[in-house]
Order: sequence, then C-alpha cells, then structure tokens
Amino acid sequence: MTLPSAPLPNDHRIVVLLIDDQRIIGEAVKRMLQDQADIEFHYSADALNAVETAVGLQPTLILQDLVMPEVDGLTLVKQFRAHPATAAVPMIVLSSKEEAQTKAEAFALGANDYLVKLPDRIELIARIRYHSAAYIAHRQRDAAYAALQRSQQALAAELAEAAAYVRSLLPPPVDAGGLRTAWEFFPCSSLGGDAFGYFDIDADHFAVFLLDVCNHGVGSALLSVSAMNALLGRALPGAEFRDPASVMGALNETFAMEKHNNLYFTLWYGVLHRPSRTLTYGSAGHPPAVLVAGGQTTLLRCRAMPIGAMPGMPFETASATVPPDARLYLYSDGIYEIHRPDGSLVTLEEFVAVLESGRPLPQVVEIMHALLPPEVDFDDDVALLEVAIA
Repeated sequence: MTLPSAPLPNDHRIVVLLIDDQRIIGEAVKRMLQDQADIEFHYSADALNAVETAVGLQPTLILQDLVMPEVDGLTLVKQFRAHPATAAVPMIVLSSKEEAQTKAEAFALGANDYLVKLPDRIELIARIRYHSAAYIAHRQRDAAYAALQRSQQALAAELAEAAAYVRSLLPPPVDAGGLRTAWEFFPCSSLGGDAFGYFDIDADHFAVFLLDVCNHGVGSALLSVSAMNALLGRALPGAEFRDPASVMGALNETFAMEKHNNLYFTLWYGVLHRPSRTLTYGSAGHPPAVLVAGGQTTLLRCRAMPIGAMPGMPFETASATVPPDARLYLYSDGIYEIHRPDGSLVTLEEFVAVLESGRPLPQVVEIMHALLPPEVDFDDDVALLEVAIA
C-alpha cells in the first residue's frame, strides 16, 4: 500500500536518521519507507558517532534504539539534546518492550515519541510525517524571525542614518547681536518630522521657526527637510519673509498635502524687528510659542489650519513687544504629550511651568522624560528651541 505524501511548507524534504545496532532493523525500516518520495532515509549502526552523523545530515527526525551495546539509549538521547544542532530535532525512541518506566525516562530526557519495534508501517510513516512537519514549521518560523530581525536592524540603521542627516541640517547655535540660541533635538525610534531654524532676513529682522510633520517615518522626515530648506534658503515664490502670513501662505501652496503623500505639517513662524523689539508671528496648527520675561509668561498663538491641509487658507498674524532679557521657546508637542505611569496626560501648563523655571534645555528635557514610565522613551520627536533676547 502506497501512502499519499503529505505536503510540507515550501516543499521541505523529510530526512530520517535511524540509529540502531541491528542492521536487520535498518533494512526493515528502509523497506517501509522506500516508496515514500518525500522521505529521505539514512541508517547508521554506529551509536558512538551518532551525534556527529546527525549534525552532518541535519535530519528532520531521529529514530533511535534504546538498547545498544556501545552506548545506552537514554544516554544517547541526552547527548542529542545537549548538542545545539540536534537539541530541537524530533526523536522517536524504539524499544523492544512496552515499559511505562522506560517511556517516562525517555520523555523526561527529551524524546518526542516512543514506539515498540517494529511498529506498523502506516503508523510509523504517519508519526514521521507528523513530527517532521512540526519541526520543519519550527525551522521556518526561526528563519522568518531571523530574517525579520535582520530587516528590522537594517531599517533601524537606515532610520538612524536619516536622523543623523536631519540633525546635521539643523542650524548651529548663535550668540551675536543680542541674540543667543540653544536647542535640543531627539528623533523618535521611528523617525518623525520635526525641524527648525533661524536666520537674519536683513540687518533689522531675525526669523525663527519650528515645524512638525504629521506621522512618522522617512516620508515625514523628507517633507520636514524640504520645508526647512525652503525656509532657510528663502526659496518660496511670492513669500515676503518679514510677513509670517505671507510665508505660511506660500508654504501652504507649495506643500499641498495631495502633492505630498497626504502629509501636512504644523508651523510656528516669527520675525523679530530688532530696533522696536516687536515680534510678529503666526501659527498654523502648532502649539503656542512661550515668551518668558520679567516674571511674566505669554503664550503666543494664532489659530489656523496646518500647512498643506486646505488650499487658499488665510493665515493671521499677531505681535508682541519683547521685554529685555526675554526667553522665547519653540517646541514640538512630543516634549509634553506624555502619558504618566498612571495613564494621566501631562498638560501644556505643566510643561510651561518647567520653562518658566529658566533651567537649561537639557534639564528641561530630563524633567519631562522623568514623567514617563520607567524604561520608556518619548514616542514622538522632541524638538525644543530657545532664543534668548538681551
């Protein structure tokens, strides 16, 4: 009677290794399996070198006698399970007797099955296929997991390289003309879309901005870099860079979300007129900038849709007079949208209170990070920019 071959994942071949000192048993099992095209049979009477033989063959199943003159069968089971190459290979032990104690010892040492020899041909083939299929599936899962790990490692390396590139484009701190800047930037593990910058428009006007692209990933990072370069390079057709509303309108037309994979970004953009100490600003869906001076704190906000969300959207501007020895803070919401261990959400007011303390930016980040559960990092980009105005 010819049994149908059970299909195995990816057509993996079943490889059976029989270890038995009786060659007549080897011949008998060989004849049982000879018409099974999907089963490759190997026999060895050498129990002393059985582990070495198995390592070379890489079987999907080991059949092993329990009574052999050179090596005790249970000892051989232990040796197979101790070797990394055979530790997970299914083993069916063969015995001339049906003994409960021997079965228990064999299973305790790692055997997967127990048969009294010689077993029925149909039963033997069924058990060989059953255990081999499970082992092959196990190996496939391990291979898939290893491939996934390699892929994740490669992706992590690419994201780290992209994050380093974004960081390299950020402007160096400045300390001149009564202005001093400092910043902290921490891209999240999946890479977000925060970017910021500042530049002199002319001798009297100083511009500062921070933007945050929706979603995470390389696409968001690329959009943030493109928008940042358009601002720093003043490459926005029709934009008057001394006018925040004009700048945001030009950005809105240039970076319409339907042209950029449905991505949009929030933005805070301000222009300081040095002679009058007037700060003109606008916001497109971004958290308000924080102005701290003389014991007072002012949240600088304007309401508008994010950049790219709606064509032709009008943008408003507002202005504030900057007192002496003031500090202006721009930030992304990743710095304060934090869930504490108890599940409560940190508020903007709590974050602003930390800014009011006047601590250096690294300490501000440390304080906010300490609100997270232990061993948890920020789940969004963190960008924090300070402009000290003498």
